[in-house]
Amino acid sequence: MSGHSKWSTIKRQKGANDAKRGALFTKLAREIITAARNGGADVDANHRLRMAVDKARQNSMPADNIKRAIEKATGSGADAEQYEEVTYEGIGPANVAVIVAAMTDNRNRTASEIRSTFSKVGGSLSNVAWQFELKGVISLPLNGQDPDDVTLTAIDAGAADVGAPEAGSIVVSTEPGDLETVRQALAAAGHEAESAELSMEPTTTIAITDEKQARAVLQFMERLEDLDDVQNVYANFDIPAELMEQLEAQVA
Repeated sequence: MSGHSKWSTIKRQKGANDAKRGALFTKLAREIITAARNGGADVDANHRLRMAVDKARQNSMPADNIKRAIEKATGSGADAEQYEEVTYEGIGPANVAVIVAAMTDNRNRTASEIRSTFSKVGGSLSNVAWQFELKGVISLPLNGQDPDDVTLTAIDAGAADVGAPEAGSIVVSTEPGDLETVRQALAAAGHEAESAELSMEPTTTIAITDEKQARAVLQFMERLEDLDDVQNVYANFDIPAELMEQLEAQVA
């Protein structure tokens, strides 16, 4: 599991405070609206909408909020909400490569905020996408199950790779088009996913063991993720789990 994946897992397990949960619900609703508008409001027929709704439920978003977001996707006039999907790439602290996925109704505002966030840490926007590849990522809680059995089940279901057990869970990687098929097969075998989503995974990572550098990287990630228009941030840092847990409280 990459350092960034570890960071995401720690944050998900800890849970967000009320203020951040409200911002998270806004981001989740934006993804639901965009998915429903692009592919239709039928969750069973729209794979992207299914993933967005599942992610919202995993983050305890109320059912009424989910329903309203889907209804907004088919609204018109004052009720219509249009978002443009944009991606930014750059180099952050410790030469970490970063991809920022955003949804915005004002591209100039979003670009300015992201460029400023990079500049404040001495970073810059530049082409780094070649250091990443799109993958399906499924996080499975072990719940006392034998990791080897879960791994074999995942491989039989069509997984491309299975990570080592960590913090009571195991991460399964798939080809992008196989994500939903593998998730369903695992669920049918009794392994319900904690999360299942498409992710830009690094092909190579930068090891960071210095505490000061690690803190700078995590604070930078947090600033990007806190921007209203930012949906997801992907990076290629690899911080040891022990150091990650030590620093997590300082940037949460």
